[in-house]
Formats: sequence, C-alpha cells, structure tokens
Amino acid sequence: MEMKEKVLKKFGEIFGDTEGVKSYFAPGRVNLIGEHTDYNGGHVFPCALTIGTYGAARKREDRKLRFFSMNFEHLGVIESSLDNLTPEKKADWTNYPKGVMWAFEKRDMKIPYGMDLVLCGNIPNGSGLSSSASLEVLTGFILRDMFGFDVTNQDLALIGQYSENNFNGVNCGIMDQFAIAMGKKDHAIFLDTADLSYEYAPIHLEGAKIVIACSNKKRGLGDSKYNERRSECETALAELQKVVDIKSLGDLNEEQFEQYKDAIKDEVRRKRAKHAVYENQRTVKAVAALKANDIAQFGQLMNASHVSLRDDYEVTGIELDTLVEEAWKVDGVIGSRMTGAGFGGCTVSIVKTDAIDSFIEKVGEAYRKKIGYAADFYVVEIGDGPSVL
Repeated sequence: MEMKEKVLKKFGEIFGDTEGVKSYFAPGRVNLIGEHTDYNGGHVFPCALTIGTYGAARKREDRKLRFFSMNFEHLGVIESSLDNLTPEKKADWTNYPKGVMWAFEKRDMKIPYGMDLVLCGNIPNGSGLSSSASLEVLTGFILRDMFGFDVTNQDLALIGQYSENNFNGVNCGIMDQFAIAMGKKDHAIFLDTADLSYEYAPIHLEGAKIVIACSNKKRGLGDSKYNERRSECETALAELQKVVDIKSLGDLNEEQFEQYKDAIKDEVRRKRAKHAVYENQRTVKAVAALKANDIAQFGQLMNASHVSLRDDYEVTGIELDTLVEEAWKVDGVIGSRMTGAGFGGCTVSIVKTDAIDSFIEKVGEAYRKKIGYAADFYVVEIGDGPSVL
C-alpha cells in the first residue's frame, strides 16, 4: 500500500503529525465506448480503474481548509475557509474540492468543521482519465465519512457533477462521476444517462488487457470545444423535436435518424447529431457483443466509434488519430479508439496480452516520429469505487 504510506508521510511533513488522520482512495475511469453520448441522453460504458486519487484527511476544530497536492507541490498549501466557498483563480485545483463542499451545503448538508487534506493522484494529469471527477468523488466520500452525511454513492456522483457544472463552469455530463462513485472490480457500467438506470457487465478479457495510451497533449476542458459541441447537439435536438416526439438524441435509432435528419438545417449540426445517435446504438450493440463473448465484434465497434468521433464529431486531432491509426496496424489489437472529451488525452485499446510489448514499442515509435514527443502507455486493471484505506 505504498501510495497510502506516501500520502500519510507527506501529511505529517506538511501538517506536523498524523494523529487522527484517515486515508482514502477514489479511482480514475476510462470509457470503453459511448463517447459524447452522456449529455445527449444516450448510453455509456465506463469502468473504474485501479489508478486514481489518494487522500489523507483530518478534521479541524475551526472552519479553515488547508489543501496540499503532491502533484502540484510548487503551489504549496492552499488555504481557504468554509465561509468562503467561491471559485477563485488563485485557488487553482482546490476549486474542485471547494465546489463539492459548496454543493453539499446547497443540499442543506452544513459542514461543521474544516479539514486538512493532502492528495496524491497517480492518474496522469490532463489525460482525460478524469482526475477532476476522481477528486470530486473523493471529496464527497471524505465528507460523508467524516461528518456522517446521509448520501449514497450515486448521490456523490450527482453532487460531483453539479459542482463541476455550477461551481467550476464545466458543462460535463454525469458519466465520469458515476463511473468513479459506482465502480466495481472487473465490471464496466452500462449506464443509460437519460434516467440513470444501469447494470454491471462483467469484463472477461481472456488473453487480452486494456491498454491506455496518453497523448501527452495538454488540453483544458473548459476552454476546449466541448461546450460548442454540446450546443450544436442541443440546437440539432430542438430542430428534430419540431418533427418527432423525442426528449434526447439518444431516443432515436439509426433508421429514425435517417428518416428525420433533414429537419436539421445545418450540415455540421447534422453530423454532430448523427454521431450522438449512432454512437449510442454502437454502445448498446457493444454490450450485447460482450455478453455473447464476442470480443472481436466489441473491438470493431470501438474502431467504428473512433471513426465517427474523427469524421462526424471532429474531436480527435492528429495526436489521437495517430495513436489509434498506428494501433490498428498492430497484430493482436482487438480494438482501439480515443476516449474522453478528445482534443488530446488518451486512447483505449484492447490488446492481446502477448502483443502488448510490441504494441507499445510500435505505436510509441510511430507516434514520436510523427508528433515529435513521446506518448505514455498504461496497462490497466478494472477496480472498485471509492474506499477508506
């Protein structure tokens, strides 16, 4: 449990001792298929990972908040107070835990005392494996444990999303927080984002593993084209609603979309909506393929997902396209696609175990040659949701 020890040791260094400190963990997540469907009323298929965010926390006697992150040591201890839960540029990364505290108070769960908190994440920053959602769920989990609030893990997901939307101004869907709060070892979560109904689907990758390739292209979620894509889809939905009775793009199947798509007046918006509809159907088919133990079909749907994100949704970029297109050339790759918001971040691939070394070598070399810097590769396991260590 070396990460736990590392964080506790740092807590002692920063805050004097470790008397009364508890340790916590919340995972990162990767979405296997179903991208940019979560705010379009469609299905997603994420899983929690065994990498994530570790925290050591101790309740204070006053209302002070003192935060320290081992990932941003140069920022030192960032102080604020429960009496000042407002987003501030100088608060930097601490706006995420502060936002969760603010959201708890919005739900009439008054936080009586402040805390000292030291964090260390082993999720690569800016990778799109959801370090921000991991931090939000972790904060909510710590608050529940520390003060006995009556909230379920599903509530923690909703609170995390609410705080990110309304405190941090990022218009994210529910998927990231849900996958992290509700994670289950060796299972992915087939989630209908329209009504939050879900089921766990076991992931049996006999003879294969999930490999994440991190492009190392930095991106900011709030200032990427993410909000632009959302509004394109919202406009397309409003146009479709004039001719067909639907609540979200996820309500349509491919045939229905083709029947009504001319109601969308702009060609770009039509492509965006097409992705949302077709990707949702791909996700439904992918889970069915998995249940039928047809991992090859699952891989083909992953590949088709990437093509749609590249051509119709246009959120991939040269870095992600290079990682995926090089992956497709390697023997033993069952499927590969970008994952997350896009414009940088990561790809997720299912690779036969005996091909992993050559996959990392070949894709890594081709990427460095074309992009000019290296990608990082992580062979990951599917893990549980948040926990007390």
